[in-house]
Amino acid sequence: MPDPGPSPVQSSLPAAAAAFGTYGHGRGVEAVGCIRPEQLAVPAPAGPPAPAGAPHPALERLLRGPSGLGTVGLHLARYEEPTPAAPEPAEPVAGRPIPGLYYHPVPEPDPVRVEEVSRRIKEWADEVDLYPPEWEDQFDGFSVGRYMVACHPDAPSIDHLMLATRLMVAENVVDDCYCEDHGGSPVGLGGRLLLAHTALDPLHTTAEYEPAWTESLHSDAPRRAYRSAMEYLLQGAGPSQADRFRHDMARLHMGYLAEAAWAETDYVPQVWEYLAMRQFNNFRPCPTITDTVGGYELPADLHAQPAMQRVIALAGNATTIVNDLYSYTKELASPGRHLNLPVVIAEREGVSVKEAYLKAVEVHNDLMHAFEAAAADLAATCPAPNVARFLRGVAAWVDGNHYWHMTNTYRYSLPDFW
Repeated sequence: MPDPGPSPVQSSLPAAAAAFGTYGHGRGVEAVGCIRPEQLAVPAPAGPPAPAGAPHPALERLLRGPSGLGTVGLHLARYEEPTPAAPEPAEPVAGRPIPGLYYHPVPEPDPVRVEEVSRRIKEWADEVDLYPPEWEDQFDGFSVGRYMVACHPDAPSIDHLMLATRLMVAENVVDDCYCEDHGGSPVGLGGRLLLAHTALDPLHTTAEYEPAWTESLHSDAPRRAYRSAMEYLLQGAGPSQADRFRHDMARLHMGYLAEAAWAETDYVPQVWEYLAMRQFNNFRPCPTITDTVGGYELPADLHAQPAMQRVIALAGNATTIVNDLYSYTKELASPGRHLNLPVVIAEREGVSVKEAYLKAVEVHNDLMHAFEAAAADLAATCPAPNVARFLRGVAAWVDGNHYWHMTNTYRYSLPDFW
């Protein structure tokens, strides 16, 4: 199987990032471009949480982006790539939001980009021999092109979007084939995940044993997908960005193992235990690379700040509960017992399935309000342009993730609780 060749994303990153005014690996909080700190340092007002559908007041201003001379490049959805003229705006994709769920609508993703990402990801799937022909309808029904375009409105090019798209598909292949419906099992999962993780975090071993490891990276679809997607990522990510991603993937795999251990022992966790597992078995690796996909880099010292880690963790937690809620009926119809937040609440708190589902909606809403408050506080205390842009990118990912779940009627439907 051929390795990916040189990608335009490698050479376009410096130019694209310079256009955004935030390029400069390792430059700490140095502000590039003319922007005054007071434009971003918006203290969070006291009072009750914002009403459903309206962002936290301080975050709303952050999401609008800075204004003034030299700040044009710090906004989302301003990419440089020349694209063909877009067709007439498409009708909104069908989909019903969960009643009472706190979320923000997003514009329909650019159909030109969606079509091109969808075309390229099918080519890549063939390149890595990702799935047998009988799974093609499921692959198409995943609508990953629409998903990634909605989640990354500031991606400077299709090549940048493809970095995220390959990784998203690879992560789902690992989940499906190792953990879930397409041959997955909790039995022996740790060994499979560890070997697959070496496709992301390479083995450093002796000359005698390295060839066997190298050959193993081609032995199944999950490892082929991880290996190829990571090689592409390394063409567009700096060393600290790549290592950050590896770390978050290790977190993800640890979450998989906790859920598998509970399945093997038929244990239903306490609600707080389930939420702890979901902080690891969640979408965190996706928003954590928002700067890589955006064509710039948030320096490692800023990314590692506890306040930024809290923002990213809350974003991952909220988006993962969105998945629990929209996939609830799908999982109920699957063989065996699938743990999700409504199921755990119903069993552990002794309430009806409807009451449990509605309480899970409240848990999601509380996480969203906490995420927005934490992002607004961080923007106020660390008014660096690259921090503000990263926070806007994470918020865009949160909103795009909800959009995809709400509109993917191929995969999801709502329970009849209203």
